Amino acid sequence: MNKKNKIKVRFAPSPTGYLHIGGLRTYLYNWLFAQQNQGEIILRIEDTDRRRYVQGATESLIKTLQQFNLPWDQGPFIQSQKIGNYRGLAQKLVDQGQAYYCFCSPQDLEKMKQTQISQKQAPHYNRTCRSLSDQEIKENFKKGKPYVIRLKVPLKGEIILKDLIRGKVKFDLKTIDDQILLKSDGWPTYHLANVIDDHFMGITHVIRGEEWLPSLPKHILVYRAFGWPTPFFAHLPLLLNPDRSKLSKRQGDVAVEDYLAQGYLPSALINFLTLLGWNPDNNQEIFNLKELKKSFSLDQVQKAGAVFNKEKLDWMNGYYLRQLSVKKLTRLCLPYLIQAGLIKKNDYSFKKIKKIIVLEQERLKKLSEISLLTDFFFQDELDYDPHLLIWKKMSLAQVKENLTQVKNCLTKIKKIRFTPSNIFKSVEKITKKENRGEVFWPWRVSLSGRKNSPPPQEIAAILGREKTLSRIQQAINKLK
Repeated sequence: MNKKNKIKVRFAPSPTGYLHIGGLRTYLYNWLFAQQNQGEIILRIEDTDRRRYVQGATESLIKTLQQFNLPWDQGPFIQSQKIGNYRGLAQKLVDQGQAYYCFCSPQDLEKMKQTQISQKQAPHYNRTCRSLSDQEIKENFKKGKPYVIRLKVPLKGEIILKDLIRGKVKFDLKTIDDQILLKSDGWPTYHLANVIDDHFMGITHVIRGEEWLPSLPKHILVYRAFGWPTPFFAHLPLLLNPDRSKLSKRQGDVAVEDYLAQGYLPSALINFLTLLGWNPDNNQEIFNLKELKKSFSLDQVQKAGAVFNKEKLDWMNGYYLRQLSVKKLTRLCLPYLIQAGLIKKNDYSFKKIKKIIVLEQERLKKLSEISLLTDFFFQDELDYDPHLLIWKKMSLAQVKENLTQVKNCLTKIKKIRFTPSNIFKSVEKITKKENRGEVFWPWRVSLSGRKNSPPPQEIAAILGREKTLSRIQQAINKLK
């Protein structure tokens, strides 16, 4: 490869469903690398595996990526729109003696596989059709026998190259099968289409997940068969569950769409995912995009798998939520409150909702939590165990007496002066400093029905005078 070429990378997902969280990290690393080197990133949809193709997945992938505001420079290019190009180039390899027609049926291949397994051999194609004569090939065509095109892999030797993350990697050609390049339905395999597109798009660096490392020798061999220069390769570490198994749907969400739906901010996901596999020079954990573009380096990407720590993501997302203005956070929370049925789409007070949101901003880890944290503000009556009203070793009679005193204090405050500071000052008068919990605990529980909630004066001010007095009376009634 000519190192003077403009750096070009690509992100090439398959439309087989959702965008995997690991796929987003791959896109992010490619994007940062391109940005640092004044290069370009190309978006390519690899949809040649029609058995796994999911209708609408392409549009979903693009829509999801767009939410992160990390624009690509070219594309999206769709592989299925240029099938003829792949067929022509596969035929060219046959004409040059680099590939051959294989007429073995699925039944033949299955029988071959079972025989090899019974003999404790690794299943592989035994190259039956590699030495067919021109006459045999013509006869098979004449009979209309289905065929695939396979690559002629050298029977001995090694492939040795330097991976930008893993260093020197080596593959013994004896272990490489004569891979299929063109399937019997005329569609190219991933390995053929991938290499052809990377070449003609001028891709200089292929940055992809570790799961593609076994495919590397297959791709190198296709480059060599065409006589094309190879790009640089960098294989990123796997994302792992806490038990060190490969990140999978069985142990939690893996779709980017799921994380966005739960209320994780794109900025938090970008920050979090960049640190999954990349080790900065210092202990910094919070990076904005400008800092990531400046600091990120493939040289500091680790080889070992990176553990996906959900608690760390929650912490980081909470940090980003706290940096938002209350107005913006409120707008982001509204859909979740509407979905939970706490407010109606076009019938709510934005000013009141904003006051509620600001009380929970410090505790919020993801937007979807807002309905559970705040539902007591929207309920007429609260359902909770009366014993929750008891502070430490207080008797029910003491709790009832203290709540009655609180109610009497608040009754004296006029509606127009029912503010957090006035409410607090009024109730504080009936408390002893060393026993404040005996008053404030049952009072707060009476308003929220929760063990953990914002300060009672803040809740009361939002509920309003009448609803506050009503909830305190409901609590007193529970103690009878």
